Amino acid sequence: MVDSDEEYAPGASDDDAEAHQVTSQGGSGVASRSRGRSKADDAFNAIRRTWEDVEEGEDGTIAGTIESLLQQGKRKRTLKDTTPLQRGIIRHLILVIDLSAAMTEKDLRPTRYLLTIRYCQEFVTEFFEQNPISQIGIIGMRDGLATRVSDMSGNPSDHISNLQALRKEGPKGQPSLQNALDMARAALFHAPSHGTREILLLFGSLLSSDPGDIHTTITSLVNSHITTTVIGLSAQVAICSTLVKRTNPQSNPQKHYNVALDEVNYRELIMRLATPPESHTQAAATADDSNKSSLLMMGFPSRVTDSKPSLCACHSRPTTGGYLCSRCSSKVCSLPTTCPACSLTLILSTHLARSYHHLFPLQNWRTVSWSRATGPSQKHKAQCFSCQNPFPVCPTTLTRSIAGARSDIKADGTSKQVDISRLPTKPLLSDARNAESASTEPSGLALAGSELSALPQRRNEDQTVSESGRYECGTCGQFFCVDCDVFCHEIVHNCPGCLSREQQPLVGDGEGERGLEATDMNGIATNGDKG
Repeated sequence: MVDSDEEYAPGASDDDAEAHQVTSQGGSGVASRSRGRSKADDAFNAIRRTWEDVEEGEDGTIAGTIESLLQQGKRKRTLKDTTPLQRGIIRHLILVIDLSAAMTEKDLRPTRYLLTIRYCQEFVTEFFEQNPISQIGIIGMRDGLATRVSDMSGNPSDHISNLQALRKEGPKGQPSLQNALDMARAALFHAPSHGTREILLLFGSLLSSDPGDIHTTITSLVNSHITTTVIGLSAQVAICSTLVKRTNPQSNPQKHYNVALDEVNYRELIMRLATPPESHTQAAATADDSNKSSLLMMGFPSRVTDSKPSLCACHSRPTTGGYLCSRCSSKVCSLPTTCPACSLTLILSTHLARSYHHLFPLQNWRTVSWSRATGPSQKHKAQCFSCQNPFPVCPTTLTRSIAGARSDIKADGTSKQVDISRLPTKPLLSDARNAESASTEPSGLALAGSELSALPQRRNEDQTVSESGRYECGTCGQFFCVDCDVFCHEIVHNCPGCLSREQQPLVGDGEGERGLEATDMNGIATNGDKG
């Protein structure tokens, strides 16, 4: 009989039996079991319990919780890096789509193939909204070959119609990453040096059927100053990591290679690329002298309408309307585009203005606490400055607490330290970090004069949802709702309060006091007329 290294414990459970084991390979049974339980507890605690975020309001409903969750989603879309950076606003991008059999998987509903086509259509629309003077080309990978879906152009209608035609064709075969990169490099080879050269790869497979050495192709992309971004649908692939690292030497590879977790994350990863990329000075310094040009010749044609149709220079189709090139008078159908005859870039002034906001983005607006929103100096701001919709009313319990704190001010108006522990601040919902920031607020509040100074702003005030539903512009000080916050940061890219202040006329008060100050175009402040 073979000797055993275990001691028999009659009537013991499995856990007790593990504790009695004496082996040199496994170590202490109690220690190994405790480590296993600690890992399991950490994994369980990492799970987000969304049901704990739901809290009832004063009216006994969860409408406030739902509203907070909606505002948090809207606020997350507007919070972007607002650092003014040099960006390439004239972009040339090749969209490479995986059309292989791996796209038939249904882990992304309805399928990877159909969802990718839908998101690509949305991306094309958003891309030209953010980059009106840029161009896109689309390439597909199917049956070990690279197929041209749409040629490089600045007309979003052509790209969307070609993407819709892919719905009639099903995915099949294996992808060829090398063939797709070679075709993309050939399409970007003649791109002008003043624009960017980018490749966006949507890769759903775990392999690539290549006819040759793909590392040679990657070296050619590096020599052509082409940057690549990869979005995976299955898992990270080693060759894609190598591709991203070598073609983006100045950036963090994690920013250019991500794997989609679900449908929402997949859309966020794609739409994030609609913003123009940063221009790195080191890359520009090592480029040729032709890449250092600071001036670009463009034409701003006017629209013409003929009584009889004539052939356009871009499609050779008879049309009655179009735009005449400023240099050679050739007619093109739509703008922006490049003149087929003289290669002059043809755009409208509105296209250039829409690309300007990327260089000087609108700053993120701050959140407003209830104490600041209900202050005597802010009572006139009971509605959104932009849409004029009324703001939410302060809860009754919080109103009494703030009023009681204001009544503790000394009669002579001197400042006094008041304990604000009785001022209840409801933690922001569905975000565990907000509870931590709420617990770190100071316990003292400085009160001076006849009004209560604002509560200390949270350290993450520009990264959370406002408890009062108000967002303040740091320049003009006006309050806005969350819908106007999203609209101004994503569509208008300007603050209505700042624009109205710049155009405010001179006003006198009629009692001999000094009127409002106005600023002329040179930035010189002048006094208003006396009443």
